[in-house]
Amino acid sequence: MPFMDNNAKTRKFLIAAHGAFASGIKSSLDLIIGAMDNVFILQAYVDENTSVEDDLKEILKQVNKNDELVVFTDILGGSVTNQVLQHATGPNVYIISGFNLPLVIEVLLADADSPIEGIIEDAINSAKEQMVFVNKLISAQNTGEQE
Repeated sequence: MPFMDNNAKTRKFLIAAHGAFASGIKSSLDLIIGAMDNVFILQAYVDENTSVEDDLKEILKQVNKNDELVVFTDILGGSVTNQVLQHATGPNVYIISGFNLPLVIEVLLADADSPIEGIIEDAINSAKEQMVFVNKLISAQNTGEQE
C-alpha cells in the first residue's frame, strides 16, 4: 500500500461507493455532525476519465503508514469493495461493507483513543438496530394501545 512515511498517527476515513452515494453521505454527515477532517470520499464511475483504482491511489497518498484507515464501502462483493481489497489492505486498514449513515456517524464520533475493532463491532450492531420496518412498528404499537 503506498502510504506516506510519517510517525504521527491519525484515524482517517474513506467513504467509497458507486455513483454519488459517497458524496451524499458526506453531505449528510456535514449537516448532522459538522465538517470533519480526515474524511475522504470515492465516487466510483461518475467520471469516465478516472478509474476507481486511480482515485483510490490518490486518496491513499494522504494516509501515513502509521494512520488507521477505516473504509466504508457500499456493497460486499461489489467492484468498489473489490478495488479497496486490492489496493488498501494492511494492518491499520479496516473495511466495513454495507454501511448506513448511523454506522458512519458512530464510527466517526468514537473516541480516537479507543481500539477501532471494538468501535466497529459496536457500531455495526447499533446500525442493524436502526433498520426498522416502520409501518410494522407503528402497527404493533397501535395494536398494543387498543388492547
